Amino acid sequence: MKRRIFTALVVLTGLSASAQDFHVTQILQAPNLLNPGAVGVYDGWERIAIQHRNQWLAGGATYMTSGITADANFFKSDRKPKAHLGVGLQFYNDIAGKSGYGMQNGSLTVSGILPVGAGSQLSLGIQAGMGNRTGDMSRLIYDSQWNGNGAYDPTIASGETGTLSSFAYIDASAGVFYQFDGGQTTFARNNDVKFQIGFAGYHLNGPMMRYRTGSQEQLARKYVGMVKYSMDIPNSKLAFDAQFAQFIQGGHYESILGLILRRRFQDGGKITGFSQDAFFGLGVYTRLKDAIAPTMQIDWRGFHFGVSYDFTLSALRYGYKGGSLEFSLSYTNMNNALFKTRRKGFR
Repeated sequence: MKRRIFTALVVLTGLSASAQDFHVTQILQAPNLLNPGAVGVYDGWERIAIQHRNQWLAGGATYMTSGITADANFFKSDRKPKAHLGVGLQFYNDIAGKSGYGMQNGSLTVSGILPVGAGSQLSLGIQAGMGNRTGDMSRLIYDSQWNGNGAYDPTIASGETGTLSSFAYIDASAGVFYQFDGGQTTFARNNDVKFQIGFAGYHLNGPMMRYRTGSQEQLARKYVGMVKYSMDIPNSKLAFDAQFAQFIQGGHYESILGLILRRRFQDGGKITGFSQDAFFGLGVYTRLKDAIAPTMQIDWRGFHFGVSYDFTLSALRYGYKGGSLEFSLSYTNMNNALFKTRRKGFR
């Protein structure tokens, strides 16, 4: 019973506060959610990824986020750095609680990627899409629907008059992104350094949310700053990724830190690029003042698989027992790509 009441409170509180976005832990596996300018900025030609999060597994209610993203490079050269385009598509579906409160959004992202020095790229991305929100308040259970014998009776009127309206809205976002890849400036084995930094704004057009007939509120603009530093440890098969992302939306803040230690179990071709390094990684993500998430990752032949489990540390653990399971899977096409630009005389 307490869990049902808590579910109702979560939904009702979310409607009365500024509208917020869903979140995932393995945020760097979803570049469209971090920065539109990051679309197309990676080693390879095409990339497709799926991500799924099941939150509060023992809570007795459904809190799931699922997404699929795809992006590709156009006019990129495999011989020397040149200006090119990144184009990406994404779709996310988020379902929360007993009411089936859902958020669905799909968007198209275009980024312009410009070399600005040895191993450096600067990109600017814009993102436009559609969002939809819906839910069914009649599926919620209230204290007033318990009869005198301590049992729930669905025929008893709850006395609640609130309803949810389904509605769609247009969304617009943009971001600037910088990457330095030391692997592009040297052929030295096991001596790669990669640095990324970016800033983005989401919901910049301030779309209006119409949860109830006759009322509306603005979806708060969200600002995202991120930084990532990756380095091979010299004279070893080890490497590490250090990551940080800061989200600000309305009066709400979320900070995510990640540290992954990776061990290379297969060497790739440094010059030809016909094979890639393969890694096994272990580490941890943490959302400050909220959760800690041990994480495992595998990179092999263009595939990246990640799985993490959130242990909730905040007061929410008293409302729902159990943590949150999340996995991601992506594939990056490194060779023979559909949109690969080749020089004449080469195949």
